[in-house]
Amino acid sequence: MAKVAVLGAGYVGLTTGTCLAHLGHDVICADIDAAKVDLLNGGHIPIVEDGLEDLVREGMEAGRLSFVLGPAEAVAEAEFIFLCVPTPQGADGSADMSYIQAAASEIGPVLAPESIVINKSTVPVGSTHVVERALGRSDVFVVSNPEFLREGSAVHDFLHPDRIVIGSDHSSAAIRVSELLESIKAPFVVTDPPTAETIKYASNAFLATKVSFINAVANLCEAVGANVREVVLAMGYDKRIGFEFLVPGPGWGGSCFPKDTRALVRIAEDAGYDFELLKGVIAVNVEQHERVVAKVVTAAGGSVDGVRVAVWGLTFKARTDDLRDSPALAVVERLHQMGAKVAAYDPTVHRQLDGMDTVTDPYDACEDATVLVVLTEWDEFRWLDLGQVRTRMASPRIVDARNLLDPAAARRAGFRYDGVGQA
Repeated sequence: MAKVAVLGAGYVGLTTGTCLAHLGHDVICADIDAAKVDLLNGGHIPIVEDGLEDLVREGMEAGRLSFVLGPAEAVAEAEFIFLCVPTPQGADGSADMSYIQAAASEIGPVLAPESIVINKSTVPVGSTHVVERALGRSDVFVVSNPEFLREGSAVHDFLHPDRIVIGSDHSSAAIRVSELLESIKAPFVVTDPPTAETIKYASNAFLATKVSFINAVANLCEAVGANVREVVLAMGYDKRIGFEFLVPGPGWGGSCFPKDTRALVRIAEDAGYDFELLKGVIAVNVEQHERVVAKVVTAAGGSVDGVRVAVWGLTFKARTDDLRDSPALAVVERLHQMGAKVAAYDPTVHRQLDGMDTVTDPYDACEDATVLVVLTEWDEFRWLDLGQVRTRMASPRIVDARNLLDPAAARRAGFRYDGVGQA
């Protein structure tokens, strides 16, 4: 078993460190947020992620997982050092590498000879060499090992991945990283660093393309009177296509797709290639927000100015508390700009947000509302009493941007129901 340091106890870093400890390695996770470190040392986690808190406690009780403030203590004796620090995006799609460069510069002088620094942050192509220069060490290796974690199932995705990608210019370093992860049963793709970095962007861009494509198909279905549910069913049975990500809705969001698609467009531009296809994928996603808003306006009778609108769901997807680039927030913001009075409920959002009144009960959100909008696919929404919802609302109108509710059941309860891509 190896000694491992993980720099950054955010979503990726915490999952990586905790799962490596679960596999039997000795892991120290470092972060610069003292409050977060204290929380983690108490056996609690700052994010909603299925199974992660239990594994944190397991690792700490076994003595294989600990959390410290600052990187120096974490890396001193580590054989493998994972960089899981933020790479915030600029308005032009470029990544801010300052956090990675600062971390590498800080740990460079104290790294053990022959240690391996593993870049797990999502970074522009060529970043391995940026880290090498920041470390200032010729006796350590830098390897790319991109993550493919889905929020809500990150633990499962780490322990049961579809593939593990390792990018290195040194075969000995690649072999050592593969040995570190060998207890994970998955295909290994060993390549050079630029290819490994491109794989991450290309994978997320393709998945975003599938979502934008099926949203466009859903819009077509509405125009021609087809049913997108049945279109998806028939398409998904084609093994070349599959069912994954053929789910129409209000658009994609979160911490990866928006950032990675914009970044790949920028990377292409810097290399002299106009990635028009991906620009179209992004444009369709923005258009989908506006289509949902238009449905709400229509349901409200042509204007939402002064109209109370109930919203179920604010996170970008269910089983997470992540609001980053959430299409739900994009829709709510636009409705607020148009004068709507929004009352919103989400199981994991317990604070007030701009442009809305967040409540702690889904029925309370519906009080005196003219329209109910479903924007996140939380399972609990399926089982709420539509009869009670109907009695609380000022008028019986539902815009289901996730096709989550049963249209027939909603109509039996007296609602005028409008989904995505279906009559």
